[in-house]
Amino acid sequence: MFHWLEKNPFFFAVGVFVVIAFAGLIEILPNFAEASRPVTGLKPYSVLELAGKEVYKKDNCIACHSQLIRPFKSETDRYGQVSLSGEYAYDRPFLWGSKRTGPDLHRVGNYRTTDWHENHMWDPKSVVPQSIMPAYKHMFTNLADIETAYAEASTVKAVFNTPYGPEIDGTKAGWEKYKPTVLEEAKKIAADMKNKDVKDAVARGEVPEIVAMIAYLNRLK
Repeated sequence: MFHWLEKNPFFFAVGVFVVIAFAGLIEILPNFAEASRPVTGLKPYSVLELAGKEVYKKDNCIACHSQLIRPFKSETDRYGQVSLSGEYAYDRPFLWGSKRTGPDLHRVGNYRTTDWHENHMWDPKSVVPQSIMPAYKHMFTNLADIETAYAEASTVKAVFNTPYGPEIDGTKAGWEKYKPTVLEEAKKIAADMKNKDVKDAVARGEVPEIVAMIAYLNRLK
């Protein structure tokens, strides 16, 4: 067998390639699988955070902001620890982005607060004078689609085995039972905000987009 391979260099080269490729897969795939598992302590997005993520996508924030800190000192000095694949375990889709007209947001929850986001979204130049970001005042009056976010949570639970509890069951009755949980989370966000209309809306049981958006941004740590 080996003498035959020695006399046929093409098949010898193919055999060597197959052996090396197989050995590489045995070595690499387990590491990829391990790296893609959720990092310790990572929890699925809350329904309010999912609603905020939808606002983030709807208003195309990904066009100017990335969520991926690369392993370079200039990046980690400015934005924090390098991003780990396991941190995206519950992201569908990923919002890595590829352009930074504005800063990376993957760790924004570590250094920005609810009231900062409120002021920034209302009037970006009031907190960052050189900002070219437009104001997003419509988020303060538009209502977030919380029920659809609840349906999304139930879908990823069923399809991807995302570890939500039994309260996320995708039914209308389940949503009605879970809705007070979302409102309590929204009230905690609104309590740190100054906008009276937003506070009044949450008190009425409504969730403006800005509240969901801030919940999502606060989650990014």
